[in-house]
Amino acid sequence: MTGRAAFHPPPGFRLLPGYFSRAQQQALAGAVEQAAAAAPFYRPAMPRTGQPLSVDMTNFGPLGWVTDREKGYRYEPAHPVTGRPWPPMPQMLLDLWADVSGYPAPPEACLVNLYGPDSRMGLHVDWDEEATDAAVVSVSLGDRARFRIGGVQRKGPTASMILSSGDVVVLGGAARRSFHGVDRIFPGTSSVIRGGGRVNLTLRRVTRP
Repeated sequence: MTGRAAFHPPPGFRLLPGYFSRAQQQALAGAVEQAAAAAPFYRPAMPRTGQPLSVDMTNFGPLGWVTDREKGYRYEPAHPVTGRPWPPMPQMLLDLWADVSGYPAPPEACLVNLYGPDSRMGLHVDWDEEATDAAVVSVSLGDRARFRIGGVQRKGPTASMILSSGDVVVLGGAARRSFHGVDRIFPGTSSVIRGGGRVNLTLRRVTRP
């Protein structure tokens, strides 16, 4: 792990390298392809500015995270382009949540981000949920990525690490409010995703049980 200053991720941060086997990764990649057939990837826009994000998105589950210029960040029960409900969450992801989240209720949303070679995700905090006491659980599939995590201040010290296909990151406890992002994608480092690229699956509980 490298960083700009001495830094240790806050309590509640966990990196679980190689949590999913190659066969499981391929099964999840297939589930993403099936989901995208029903709920196509689309390119959301930032609130206020309307600037497009650098990743394409879709969702699994009863709720999906969306954003646009007019209404901003929120969760909706239907795809913003097709108007149809999001596809159900794969059992493998529900099992992952039960294994690592420590939360007494199931996830309600799984944001699916598709990263191309030049995609980035700036430092941000996932804080659009009512259930902020639930961890955010993230799965990496496909090409490696440089992941950066800091503390509760955007301009505080950070550390970076390489995430590989099959790795899982858990942001719970104090780490739930940590700024984090993706600095770089390393194209061609995995063949799990058909056509290349990186998929990030982010499981979230939205409402309090």
